Order: sequence, then structure tokens, then C-alpha cells
Amino acid sequence: MIYTDTRDKSVKTDFRTAVMNGMNKATGGLYIPVEFPKLDSGFLNKTPVPNFREIALNMAKPYTKGEIPESDLISIINDAYPFQAPVKPLDHTSYVLELFHGPTCAFKDFGARFMARVMSYFNKDESSPLHILVATSGDTGSAVGSAFHNVPGLDVTILYPEGKISKIQEKQLSTFDGNVRALKVKGTFDDCQKLVKTAFTDESLRAKLRLSSANSINISRLLPQSFYYMYSSLVVKERAWGDSKIDDPAIIAVVPSGNFGNLTSGLIAREMGAPITGFVAATNTNRTIPDWIATGKYNARPSVATYANAMDVGAPSNYERIAAMYSLDQVRQLFASYWLDDDGIIKSIRHCYEKTGYTIDPHGSVGWKAWYDIKTGAMKKLVDGEKNDISKPGLTPSIPAWAKRVVDNQAVGIILETAHPAKFGDTVKEATGQSPVLPDRLEEVMKKEDKAISMENNYDMFKEWLLANLKA
Repeated sequence: MIYTDTRDKSVKTDFRTAVMNGMNKATGGLYIPVEFPKLDSGFLNKTPVPNFREIALNMAKPYTKGEIPESDLISIINDAYPFQAPVKPLDHTSYVLELFHGPTCAFKDFGARFMARVMSYFNKDESSPLHILVATSGDTGSAVGSAFHNVPGLDVTILYPEGKISKIQEKQLSTFDGNVRALKVKGTFDDCQKLVKTAFTDESLRAKLRLSSANSINISRLLPQSFYYMYSSLVVKERAWGDSKIDDPAIIAVVPSGNFGNLTSGLIAREMGAPITGFVAATNTNRTIPDWIATGKYNARPSVATYANAMDVGAPSNYERIAAMYSLDQVRQLFASYWLDDDGIIKSIRHCYEKTGYTIDPHGSVGWKAWYDIKTGAMKKLVDGEKNDISKPGLTPSIPAWAKRVVDNQAVGIILETAHPAKFGDTVKEATGQSPVLPDRLEEVMKKEDKAISMENNYDMFKEWLLANLKA
């Protein structure tokens, strides 16, 4: 498979280079495959649906062909995924895809664990360590830290915004040791991300340290996240008639989104044949992408802290990939977009709990409310000519190609539940009156010692720290 660059389509490189570099240091662009191969229709229509690992193997093979032998790829996938991605019905036209059954209780375990094993595979013959720099708005850092902890030849530095993530999320980041450490930056996630991106384009730094990324900047984070879109859409396609009596429903993936890597992974799955009709880009007050879809103008802005902190991104990196894959008109055909403020998030957690008995986290709650509103009249109002105000929470005024399927009650939604609600226990308790049960793996981390290092939002100081503390 050949990979190119979002900023320079003349670039042609292989999977190993794309993974190990993270981004193109010459242009600052992100790597993307030049094509998205379709899975065989016989495989897609198998009954029963292939299991998650089987789907992962068949999706990964074309992207790693000639670089990772199939036997090694099988080992990587089996080791990465000792857990599942259950699909559960909330009502007869709504499903939740639970992505929190990995070691750090967040969807990013799916991408990070695959990426760590692929990087380790490619790095095994190198004499110097590969340094992973990763900015996190909540869950990425802990997933990456867990996935890379004690992996030979790999070294991880995590940057997170001090005071802007939940207590459990910070504990998961600040307690690593050995080859993983965390820097708490006096700033926002966007500041953390800018420090990392600047490091990648700093030629003098890269001359001394081998650097790569583990954000959704890195293609090896995005590709494995596409696996669960394929799996869940095939599961829902198989069972939808029994739940809703809708014959061949439009399947809509409702994606809580911050840096928009997760949604980009869904686009990859759709390109490969996943039976997904469209997407809902669901976010919080950081509504850069909904505004772009509604107005046609991309306007990055400083991020704002919210209850759904993993989506506190004002300048989403993967806008570049989406814009490279599709024209704005194509995006508008595929996407509906929706956003909620903090008051709406609390009300949505409560609404989901009262309506279905399901305890959802703040990020998933944006997805729940988006889909509930869309299917109970919000989309019909748009189709009938009502113009929504983009500055107010709710469905933004862009009508996707699948709108009529929803209006005609011929659609079902898959809501991505991206983190365990216990990671946001205070918020969930405020909404429902009940504290979610803390999984054992989260309870253990709360007992560990904090080891995070304070860092100013200053690139020269960050660079100086890297050169003083990382082994060349």
C-alpha cells in the first residue's frame, strides 16, 4: 500500500515510514492511504458475522501487505485485542457500541495497542529508541501509556493540560514510570498539541532524537479504530430486522468527536465496505467542525473546557484528512452535525438514564442526544425548511443525503460510547444521582503515586527538557 500526504499529493511512501514518522516532517502534513480497498462481499455477507479479530485481520492486511507477514499480523492482532466491542440495544432503533472494555476503559485502547505492537515490530532492529510524543485531552495519553509501557525500544512522553481533565484521567496519566512519563502543561489541549507538532517540524531536534506520534495524527492509530465500525455495522445489519422490523435500514454512526480521528476511522471503514449510510459528527462547545459543515468556513479557535473534556479541541488535526478525502459537498451529503453545551450534557446523561436505564458517559451522552433529537423530529424540521442557529446547541443546518431515511423511520443509529462512565463519576452522579461502579482496573490506578512533571506552555523550554531528559 502506498501512502501520501494531506498537504503534498506527490509524496509516496510505505506503511513503515508513515507509522514511524507520524507525520511528514517536511510539510507538516498527515499520511493517508492513496486508496481504500474494499473487503470481499462474500466476507461482508457471512452469517454469522465474523468475529472482531477476524474483521481486524482482513481490514489490516491490505494496508500492511509486503511489510508485515500475515503470521506476524495475526500475532499483533491477537495480542492487541484480548477484549471485545459489544453492541447493545438501547431501544428498537438505537444501539450503543461499548468501546471501554480495554485496559484504560476508553476507545483509544483499540488504536493504541495495535499501534504499539506495530511500532515495536518495525523498531526491533534499531539501535536507538523511538521517542513517542503525544498530546492528550483526556483518554489518548493513558491508552498510549498503557499500550507502550515496558515495550522495548520505545519511549513515551505524554503532554496533558493541567487542571482540564478528570481526576481519574489524570491519575491514569501521572502514575506511569519507566519508559513512560507525563508532562502537565499550563495551557489547553491545543497548546499541548502545538508543542508536539512544533517538535515534529523542528529539524535540529529531529537530528538528535527519533520522534513519532501516537495521536490520531498517526495513521496506525486511525486504521485499527476502523475495525470496530466494520464489526458493529455488520452486527447491527444482521440483527436490525428483529429489533425494529425495518427492512434494510440506513445505519447511521453517531460519533462523539474532538480531534475527529475517530470519525475519520469510520470513514475508512465505510470506504472499505462497512454498511454505514452516514455519520453524525457530535461534539461539545468546541464546535469547529459543525460550524465548518454549516458555513463552509473552517475556523480553528482556542478550545473551551467542558464536561466532555476529551472533545475539548478547537483545532482538530483530522480536519485535514477529512478535507483530503472528500469535498465539502460530499461531507455535507455524508454528515449531520450536532453540538451540546455543558448544561445539555448533564441533561442528556439524565435523559438516557431515565429513558433506557443505561448509564452513559459525558461524551456518549452527546451522541445519545444527537441521535434521539434527529430521529424524533429535529431532522424533519430541517427537511421542512426550518433554519437552525449554529450558535445554539442542537442539530446544525446541514441536511445530509440520508435525511429522508430518518424522516421516513427507515434508519437506525449506532452511538459510540467512547469511555467508561466511571471516569467521569462526579458528572454522572450530578446527572443521575448515582455514582457509576468503578472497574477494578481504575480502582487500582487511584492508589498509585503521582509522578507528572510541570511544564510551561513554551516551546523552547519543552525542547530543552526533551534534549536534557531523553536518550538519543
